[in-house]
Amino acid sequence: MIDSGMHMIETIVIFSVLLLIAILFEPVSKRFKFPFSSLLVLVGFIGSELIVLAGFDTGLRWDDFVGIILHFLVPIIVFESAFNANFKVLRSNIGTVLYLAIPCMFLASIITGLIIFIGIGNSVGFPITSALLAGIILSATDPVAVVDIFKKLGAPARLTALLEGESLFNDATAIVAYTLLVSFALNESGMQTAPSVIVFFLKNALGGLVVGLLVSYVASRLYSLSTNHFAYALFGILTAIFSFYFAEHVLHVSGIVSVLAGGLYLGEFYRNNQANNDTFSANLWELNAYIANAILFILVGVTITVSMFTGQWLAMLMGIFAATIARTVVVYGCLPVFTFIPSVQKVDCRTKNVMMWGGLRGAVSLALALSISTDIEGWYTIQSIVYGVVIFTLFVQAPFMEKLVLKLKESI
Repeated sequence: MIDSGMHMIETIVIFSVLLLIAILFEPVSKRFKFPFSSLLVLVGFIGSELIVLAGFDTGLRWDDFVGIILHFLVPIIVFESAFNANFKVLRSNIGTVLYLAIPCMFLASIITGLIIFIGIGNSVGFPITSALLAGIILSATDPVAVVDIFKKLGAPARLTALLEGESLFNDATAIVAYTLLVSFALNESGMQTAPSVIVFFLKNALGGLVVGLLVSYVASRLYSLSTNHFAYALFGILTAIFSFYFAEHVLHVSGIVSVLAGGLYLGEFYRNNQANNDTFSANLWELNAYIANAILFILVGVTITVSMFTGQWLAMLMGIFAATIARTVVVYGCLPVFTFIPSVQKVDCRTKNVMMWGGLRGAVSLALALSISTDIEGWYTIQSIVYGVVIFTLFVQAPFMEKLVLKLKESI
């Protein structure tokens, strides 16, 4: 027990040192317009390789972090995104956002999964369920790096709302679908028919929604009992904790959907009732998400191995190709169809170009890849594919986003 505790302390110290190094180099990344998340991955990878060369072993492996990732880091990231979302702009585009985040997300998952399955061509070692699982994981978008550019350049509010809103809701959808497919693949849920799958999905999504709204409503009532901004921030933290725990571990519905609903409700309530433009809670959650994202991207760098690139390079390339094709179909094929509805505002070509290139994969995709059970057939291939796509996102897509956004602004 003492040795285990020491291993954990040593690991925390190592991660803290790596995080400190990354923060010290952050001005360099800004100077050369290099995404900070990309720098975190590099620091994690180089740091872990140096640690291995030094012969140091903490005794901990990536699968020791599964619980922390899914039950701590991801809820923080989702709650912060929901809490600080521009609710008014999001609400005015909610139809388009939900269309992109639910039916289009499932379509993208199927397209991605099928292309990967056909491309790998090994149904014995990599069955269709594993390919679809990779498709679901890769359908969770994360435009954190893009939104930072949007804020810096003053991108149109609607574009930001569409990308942020799509990411927020399709992250929750992807996590519920991931849970469903993993249960099916491991035969844990007893689901054998289409109706049972639909019931499982609706129960998780709607149950989580109700729990999140109820917990955040109670928290909003407690706001009136205090005028202290520290208490306001504490109510937000307790909302995230209670909504996730009660949904996930008591009612066995989606804790992520619960956190999402609670963050949206409480964030809007807070903005409408804050005194003297107090932004303490919003800033606190930005800090929490910053740390959670940093830990996650460093963890990715630490868990990347050279063998992934030598043994899984074809699967990685297939994943990049599949994810790009799926995103193209959604943005240029499905989105225009939805905007034929008279009440739906049209999306111009330049905005679609930014949405296409801005459909980055990041924190949630990485979290799901890191948490995948080793009992799943082809789990290492799935993890390698996701890492390959995220690396492509960080080092190819993200650096070119600023030019696209500037072109969009010039056309307005």
